[in-house]
Amino acid sequence: MLRELHNVRQIKGENRRRWFADRYFDLIVWLAEDGEITGFQLCYDKEGDQRALTWNRPGSYTHTGIDDGENRPARYKQTPILVADGSFDHTAIAERFKRASLKIDPPLAKFVYARLLAYDRR
Repeated sequence: MLRELHNVRQIKGENRRRWFADRYFDLIVWLAEDGEITGFQLCYDKEGDQRALTWNRPGSYTHTGIDDGENRPARYKQTPILVADGSFDHTAIAERFKRASLKIDPPLAKFVYARLLAYDRR
């Protein structure tokens, strides 16, 4: 079940961020001063083959895999980066998100859910 993380680092000059997490998802949401959602990134399958869907206003989507920087034997871990990843089962992820988001702000959860379902119409 997603829960909001508090004391999220805010970056000067960028929109305010809210962060929600559970064992499967990380959801970062960017908000304008008036509270309008300007973008979000939903990371999923955190303990498996982690991937991320990023949505930005006015409606652009990017789906990526996450290279965690761990695949370098006998070397220091590198910074995780986003890498190309084509397939995205938006319906399955949307339904899992819907169940996981029952305890976060309903308007925010509905917004993200609707954008997940709209992914195939982009």
